[in-house]
Amino acid sequence: MRKSKEEIKAYLQDNDIAKVKLAIVDIDGVLRGKIVSADKFNSILDGGMGFCAVVFGWDMDDKSYDNVQVTGWHNGYPDFDALVDVNTMRSSRWEDNIPFFLADFSDSEGKGLDVCPRTLLKRVRLQAMQEGFLPLFSEEFEWFNFETTPEGYYSGEPGKTKPMTPGMFGYSILKSSQKSAFFHDLFDSCTGFGIPLEGLHTETGPGVYEAAIQYGDVLEAADRAALFKTTVKETAYRHGIMATFMAKWSEKLPGNGGHIHQSLWDADGKNNLFYSSSDDYHMSDLMKHYVAGQLYCLPHLLPMVAPTINSFKRLVEGAWAPTTLTWAFDNRTTALRVLSRSKSSTRLETRVVGSDVNPYLAMSACLAAGLYGIRNRLPLHQPATLGNGYRDFSNGTIPASLGEATASMKASPVARELFGDVFVDHFCATREWECREFAATVTDWERRRYFEII
Repeated sequence: MRKSKEEIKAYLQDNDIAKVKLAIVDIDGVLRGKIVSADKFNSILDGGMGFCAVVFGWDMDDKSYDNVQVTGWHNGYPDFDALVDVNTMRSSRWEDNIPFFLADFSDSEGKGLDVCPRTLLKRVRLQAMQEGFLPLFSEEFEWFNFETTPEGYYSGEPGKTKPMTPGMFGYSILKSSQKSAFFHDLFDSCTGFGIPLEGLHTETGPGVYEAAIQYGDVLEAADRAALFKTTVKETAYRHGIMATFMAKWSEKLPGNGGHIHQSLWDADGKNNLFYSSSDDYHMSDLMKHYVAGQLYCLPHLLPMVAPTINSFKRLVEGAWAPTTLTWAFDNRTTALRVLSRSKSSTRLETRVVGSDVNPYLAMSACLAAGLYGIRNRLPLHQPATLGNGYRDFSNGTIPASLGEATASMKASPVARELFGDVFVDHFCATREWECREFAATVTDWERRRYFEII
C-alpha cells in the first residue's frame, strides 16, 4: 500500500520507531546502505540526503576504479544527492521489524544521476508508459547453498566448500525437507519482506535452490529481485549457510540462471498486449516486434545481462544456458523462450540472464531492447527454432567473453541511443576494469597446470 511522507512519519512516531535502514544499489547490484535515526530519516524525507559518490567509483571489492569520470580521486569523491522512494517501504522481520527503504539518485521521472541503475530503469519504464505500455516483469533465480560461514570459507579452500546437500536432485521434495528449517524460513522471510514468491524448489546440482518471484510493475520487480538476493544471503547466515549467486560455481555443474519474464499490458493493466487469439501461436504483432528487438539488440547490450568474467562460463552448450541468438516456443535451449498458453500468462522469458546480474540493468536492457523492436517495427524474420537451439546458428552466437561483449557495447550506436553516452561510457569502463583485474590475477588453475611441469 502506497503511503505519503506524512503517513510514514506518523507511522514512525506512533510505533515509537527509533531507527530506519536505507540502501541504494550500485553498478554491480550490491546493496550499499546505512542505519539512521528516525529524526534523521524525517529530515531526509523532506530534503533528500548526500550519499558518498564512491559507491559508483569502486568495484564490488571496494577497489577504486582508475578509468571512470563520474567520480574518483580527481574530484575527491563528493556526495551525490539521493532521494528515498517512499513506495519501497518494508519491514525486516529478522531485525526487529526495522523499517527499510530504497533510495536512488533521481526523481520519479528518472531525472538525476545518469550512472545510477535504478535511475536508468525509471527512465526506460517511463518511455514504455509514455508509449502506452505497462511493463510487467519478474525474475527467477537459481543459486548454490554451502555449509560454511564467511570465516570458514575464506580460511579454507573455496573450491572444496561443502554443499548444503549432496547429489543432483532437481525438483526434489526429499531434498527440500532435508534443510526444511532454512527452506521455510527463506520462503516466510521473503514474504514478510515484500518479496512474494510464486514458488521455491530444489534445482539440479548439490545444494541448489530456485525461486520464482511474483511478477509486477517492472520497477517493483527489480526492487524485489535485488532485495531477494540479500534476503537469501541474510537468511542463510542465520542457518550457518552461505549462498552464492555466481553464474557458474563449477565447470562440472550447470550454472545459475536469473531468467527474466516480461510482458507489456495496456495502461490500465487489463489487457496483455503480447497475446493474440488470431495467431497460431497466440503472439501479437507487438510481441513479435519485441522479440525481434531483443534478438537484434542483445549483442549490443550483453554485459548488462552477463556482467562478469564468470557470466560467460555459464553460457556453454548443454548446460541449460543459451549460446545462440535464437527464439522458440517453450524451448529451454534458446536465448528467448516464448510462453503463450493463455491470455493472462503470455510472456517472453529471456534466458541469457544469469543470477549474477544487477536486476535494474538486466531489466532495463530487456525492456529497452523490446521497445526498440516495437518503435522500429522490426520484423521477426528469424523462424522459431525447432529442436536443439545450441545447433541453430541462423542468427549467430552470443559473444564468448566479457571483453568481447564490452567492446561491442562500447562501440554500439544502439546502446548509446538507448541509454546515453554517460551511462554507456561509465558502465563499459567498469566492465573493462573487471577484465583487467582478472587478467592481472594468477589463478588456482594456473598453479595446478604450470607449477610442477613447466
